[in-house]
Amino acid sequence: MCNVAKVKETEADADKNVCGNCGTAGGDINLKKCAACELVRYCNVECQRQHRPRHKKACKKRVKELHYKELFTQPDCSHLGECHICFLPLPLDRAESVFHPCCSETICKGCVHANHMSNLHDDTKARSCPFCREPWPNEGESDNRLMKRIKANDPAALSHMGLKLYLEGDYDGSVEFITKAAELGDLDAYHMLGTMHGLGQGVEKDMEKAVYHSEKAAIGGHPCARHNLGSYEQKNGNTERSVKHYIIAANLGYKLSMKELWKHYSAGNITKEDLDATLRAHQTAIDEMKSEQREAADLVLKEVDEVYEK
Repeated sequence: MCNVAKVKETEADADKNVCGNCGTAGGDINLKKCAACELVRYCNVECQRQHRPRHKKACKKRVKELHYKELFTQPDCSHLGECHICFLPLPLDRAESVFHPCCSETICKGCVHANHMSNLHDDTKARSCPFCREPWPNEGESDNRLMKRIKANDPAALSHMGLKLYLEGDYDGSVEFITKAAELGDLDAYHMLGTMHGLGQGVEKDMEKAVYHSEKAAIGGHPCARHNLGSYEQKNGNTERSVKHYIIAANLGYKLSMKELWKHYSAGNITKEDLDATLRAHQTAIDEMKSEQREAADLVLKEVDEVYEK
């Protein structure tokens, strides 16, 4: 029997255009990387199969490292992105934006208010969608528009319907829509699936699946999903991971995570330097979500609330 030398696989190996099993140089042959870890290359499936017993341990270790790196990388912005009218980051509080079933766009309340004020002379335009200009529908028409978008496999529409059914207590119906939305990449849907698997709503309670879906949402910039992961790690005694999750969410402007970090600071789990840096990033994220239009909309809504209270 021949003795196969054990070689430690590294990232540098991925750059070598040589088959990890038989040693054949790439040359004109299109060697394929291991899809899981991308550490080694193979000239064909048979070589990959033969090499698997020697490669398996290093592959799993590398996959775990890559996942950890991706999971704890700070996203540039939240999963909501920007308002497509003013191009400012959308507020994390979904009550401060409006979902339009005509085009499946979420527009900040500042732009909705600005559209209304600039078209006071024309009630139809004043009540139209600021993005696609469709007139604001009545309740029945709104549902029809939403279903039209759902039939077109619009992930935002599917996710919106899933949330609507969830709030109505129809968990079974909700799961059907959000599962499809998640398959199409909707991050709110991943977050909801994580929550429902964690609580056993519409599905069997499964914390492994809850963490999986929450991680998918968190990697995409979902601060609430990230916060939930922080809570999960905290309950399981993984303080370092918990703090990392809270820092990332707080940097996106998520206030609940910032409050948790103050508790961790009191417990000595985060340094003053790291807390101060997070506070600065947290406030910057919040400030970037502000605008004169949004403040004007807040003022109008406050005045309306005061009238109803009287």
